[in-house]
Amino acid sequence: MKDILVKAVERGQKALSEYDSKRVIAAAGIPVSRNELARSGDEAVKFAKKLGYPVVLKGCSDLVTHKTEMGMVKLKLKNDAEVMEAYKEITGKGVALDGVLVEEWIESDKREFVIGLTRDPQFGPCVMFGLGGIFTEVLRDVSFRVAPLTELDAEEMLDEIQTRKILSEFRGSPAVDRKALVKALIGIGNLGLEHEEINEIDINPLIIDGSRPVAVDALVILRSADKAKTKSA
Repeated sequence: MKDILVKAVERGQKALSEYDSKRVIAAAGIPVSRNELARSGDEAVKFAKKLGYPVVLKGCSDLVTHKTEMGMVKLKLKNDAEVMEAYKEITGKGVALDGVLVEEWIESDKREFVIGLTRDPQFGPCVMFGLGGIFTEVLRDVSFRVAPLTELDAEEMLDEIQTRKILSEFRGSPAVDRKALVKALIGIGNLGLEHEEINEIDINPLIIDGSRPVAVDALVILRSADKAKTKSA
């Protein structure tokens, strides 16, 4: 993980690709959707079969941070032909890519959350939790804590959002695994403390698969080389 961050900063990247972002947050104990990086149409089909249909395809690059708006996200692909067609469409847009991310499709039970990290000039790394998906910017139902977080801090964050009732049993769905959410909040706070290269992290949406929270999208924003202070791993 440290190697990914240091090399990206040295190359002057402003952000990590989604593939690398997920590798970083997964190393901190945050559950992520299973994914593979394909560099050919045949490889995309192979990975889709490995993950099991349906799958999602996304253009992957540290320069592509608004994939949906660019038409570089193809959802719920059901067979080899659809995957091959989606791969050709994504790679045919004339954008330099590291590859195409092939990701398992996870059916949301409509409960989506957001976890974030920001580096405040005065307080340092701060962790955010709240209602995610399309409602993040509209409702701003979020809570904050300064890292490092204790289990009590994380538990309090879960209870501070106005929509906290959907963490319990909801319309036939089981209660969300709070322990997994607590672990994720503590983990993202520790990422900010241990890695000066990280400026921000945005995990949205974090969807609920049964009771399990899963990050299906993630973005790590980096600090510039002159601000990032490399610490020993």
